[in-house]
Amino acid sequence: MHKAPHTIGAVLNPFAYIADRWTPSPRTVRRAASAALLMSMAIIVTGGAVRLTGSGLGCDTWPKCTDDSLVVTQAQGFHGVIEFGNRMLTYVLSAAVGWFILAARSAKPWRHSLTKLGWVQFVLVVCNAILGGITVLTGLNPYSVAGHFLLATGLIAVTTVSWQRTREGEGAPRPRVPGPVRKLSWALIATTLVLIAAGTVVTGSGPHAGDKSEIKRMPFDWAATAHVHAIAAWLVCALAVAMWLVLRVVDAPLDTRARARDLLLVLLAQGAIGYVQFFTQLPEVLVAVHMLGSCLVWIAVLRVALSLRERSADRAEVPARDEAQLSAV
Repeated sequence: MHKAPHTIGAVLNPFAYIADRWTPSPRTVRRAASAALLMSMAIIVTGGAVRLTGSGLGCDTWPKCTDDSLVVTQAQGFHGVIEFGNRMLTYVLSAAVGWFILAARSAKPWRHSLTKLGWVQFVLVVCNAILGGITVLTGLNPYSVAGHFLLATGLIAVTTVSWQRTREGEGAPRPRVPGPVRKLSWALIATTLVLIAAGTVVTGSGPHAGDKSEIKRMPFDWAATAHVHAIAAWLVCALAVAMWLVLRVVDAPLDTRARARDLLLVLLAQGAIGYVQFFTQLPEVLVAVHMLGSCLVWIAVLRVALSLRERSADRAEVPARDEAQLSAV
């Protein structure tokens, strides 16, 4: 009879129940954040593999794989295995995000900001899974495919911020560089988003539709959209070079300058891959590498911005009334 209250508590609030009985180390929380970040990249790369192998409709419907089967059948063949495998990877991603939420909730002291970031990740995963289903049900509508990729890019942003926050304290952010430099970082982020969005238009109007059947494409000239994408890439490169130079002029911390250097190296590699794939008629392998490069560029840009401020290791004092609410969430 004495176990009943504990059982009820575990059912009503499992995260709080586990947090009362488990205290992960800071290293465990950091590993959970890393796992969520790596899986958010993996889901993009494997999603690209689905499209590049023409397996986008390998499963006929959603949420089932066929009208009569929840899982892939022998009749679906290779394409069905690829598409269904990508769907299953969503559960691995969800598990990684769940691990991060649980680790952040169970850490002592409880860092509410990390828990909130974890739940934002979860919402993005759910929304993107639904949008992925809509993409299948609409026969790989290119605008839905583009939205699917942009939501995944948003997930990478949140997991990157979460990863960085596990390595910081809970104090208020303090700038490490002058205000104009921080504004330059915002311009770099905005331009990178334009670059990524332009990339989805190139994909939506390009030859890799995601299935061998007749798939609707965006009504744009592919070569013209590729040139617009290239112009955006050059703007990002120019801003990245400007950031690298400015950080040296203002004598920014060494780690911040290192992040700007890393961004330049990633952009150089990504640009080279982009031009090679353009002039070689978009071979599937290079397109897949370019998609991975897109993730790395986005992460590198965010890391530069995040390195421009710091948070103290000392946790801000929490009012007693707020502490009393800890067990309620």
